[in-house]
Amino acid sequence: MKAIPAYLFWLAVAVILYTYFLYPMILFFCYALAQLRRDLGYLLVRRDRRSASFAFDELPGVSFLIPVHNEQQVLADKLANLRELDYPRDKLQVVFVSDGSTDRTNEILGGLTDPNIETLVLLTRGGKSVALNHAVARAQHNILIFSDGSTLFAPDAVQKLVRHFVDSSVGAVCGALRFRASVESQQTEGIYWKYESMLRLMEARLGITLTASGAIYAIRRNAFIPLSPNVILDDFIIPMNVRKCGYRVLYDPEAVATDVAPNTIAGEFARRVRLAMGSFRAFWDLTRVPLDISTRLAFYSHKVLRWTVPWFLIVLLVSNLVLANRPFYKIVLLFQLAFYLWAGLGFLFRERARRFRFASLGYFLLAMNLAFLVGFVRSLVSTEKAIWQRSE
Repeated sequence: MKAIPAYLFWLAVAVILYTYFLYPMILFFCYALAQLRRDLGYLLVRRDRRSASFAFDELPGVSFLIPVHNEQQVLADKLANLRELDYPRDKLQVVFVSDGSTDRTNEILGGLTDPNIETLVLLTRGGKSVALNHAVARAQHNILIFSDGSTLFAPDAVQKLVRHFVDSSVGAVCGALRFRASVESQQTEGIYWKYESMLRLMEARLGITLTASGAIYAIRRNAFIPLSPNVILDDFIIPMNVRKCGYRVLYDPEAVATDVAPNTIAGEFARRVRLAMGSFRAFWDLTRVPLDISTRLAFYSHKVLRWTVPWFLIVLLVSNLVLANRPFYKIVLLFQLAFYLWAGLGFLFRERARRFRFASLGYFLLAMNLAFLVGFVRSLVSTEKAIWQRSE
């Protein structure tokens, strides 16, 4: 019995270190080997490594699907951005679905005269998954592009996404999302997003892309499985459903879009709670998706273990307190307490901390893990639908 705290301590250390450090190192090693193999193959065979793509006049028709709720402040920029896309206008259908908007969103969309833009107004708010189902039902083309009302595409982003569908085995292509960030989010979410983008890029090079940025990705229409109204994590569920249909999922870092990051950690916390709810609700369905060994390893390492880290942080602290009478464990406990003090000060002095680089990072990391705990509890006791709000 005396050894149990030590076992729990080292188990927690192993899970946390593997999730945030060892898995990325393994991923980088495999990525480097894969890149070396491709480079050697190119040098020895001189085979063109560029993917085949459509000629401009052969580009397929696409349906651009945009669910919105109370987006009056960003619609003007979104509409201007759609006009700037470098894609044949006669092959670009745009479908806005207003999900129970109560501001001027419906008025703005109703005043559009562009024949390529359609608007569907849902008087009762049903949630994003319901809005997406309606949007897909209105789609006229075989390639669907999903976006958000605030997301601005680079002019060539649609072409970059679409080019991969010349390969009949490709069912989904995920783009890269960049953020216009506040000072606080640059020092917190911005740092985390660079880390996350690095993992996604390496996974993509290994052919094990898991998820999309919901603001920019494309799929084949016949690979879309209608979403349940309770689905929250649509940008994870949809690509996984594409895999169920037997297609590959790719990531193209050259297909770029820009969005606005939450201005504060509190705004990001609310978003993460919602994502955590969706993750836990969908867990059992996700485990039944047929995946190859590499992709399944990425799923558990990149996603599932990260969802469990908050519990292991608690186990680590409690077991460390029990073992604190030993010198080594006492030193580790001091480091833990220093981290929680850093996070607490970042919360108490969050207005002043914005002036100093990394001052709020501890608060951000702790808040994001706390969000998963809150999201887990809500996934068990809440019947909340996938109602999304813009994070502040």
